[in-house]
Amino acid sequence: MRYTLVGNGRMGQQVQSVIEASPEHEVHAVLDVDAAITAGSFAGSDVIIDFTVRDAFLANLPAMIDSGVPVVVGTTGWDDQVERISAQAREAGASLMYSANFSLGVNIFLRTVREAAKMIGSFDQFDIAFSEQHHTAKADFPSGTALCAAQMILDANPRKKTVLSALSEDRKIRPDELQVASIRLGSVFGQHAAHINSDFDDIVISHTARSRQGFASGAVEAGRWLATKHRSTPGFYTMDNFLDEVLG
Repeated sequence: MRYTLVGNGRMGQQVQSVIEASPEHEVHAVLDVDAAITAGSFAGSDVIIDFTVRDAFLANLPAMIDSGVPVVVGTTGWDDQVERISAQAREAGASLMYSANFSLGVNIFLRTVREAAKMIGSFDQFDIAFSEQHHTAKADFPSGTALCAAQMILDANPRKKTVLSALSEDRKIRPDELQVASIRLGSVFGQHAAHINSDFDDIVISHTARSRQGFASGAVEAGRWLATKHRSTPGFYTMDNFLDEVLG
């Protein structure tokens, strides 16, 4: 598998390291976030992996789609554009896979949170909130993973209707609001937790990333899966689709 990497930041470098350590893969090219990118930039590639920032990803997306090479996107902060971009990929016969977090451990954690939120939905005495911590260089907050978890909770628990990520005034949180709290601290790789509470219980479901390698390895594995999928069924995919197929 020949990978072209878009973005040479911390995650891009970690993905490059994972690919170079595997005899089954090779780095075909590394394109800096500020490079002049065209569809021809990806000639000879089997997969594109994009870890950049929102503006760069949106600017480069037409060239990536026009290249005909399947695209794995780890860039976050463009959730408001997901419906438009997924439709664009399908109309073009392209393959694009997006996840706020490609770590297999995180995605197992997210599925566990979803099931817990669903179970407590039948019992009014339980409340739920979510928190995340990341390094101070992270540009977006709440994190893409936290927003993904929040949407899963809203979908699974009928008592929660909206996400509250900040308070602009002093007031109580309404019962139908799901609080998502963010902390930016030092060099923390990533910590996420769902907090469930009743008068009698405290349940905490958490995931702590020890390094970026878990994210990078998951992205490379997802790229291999997407390349195979692209040959038969191009389209817009998520880690849920990947896990559903792998887990049967």
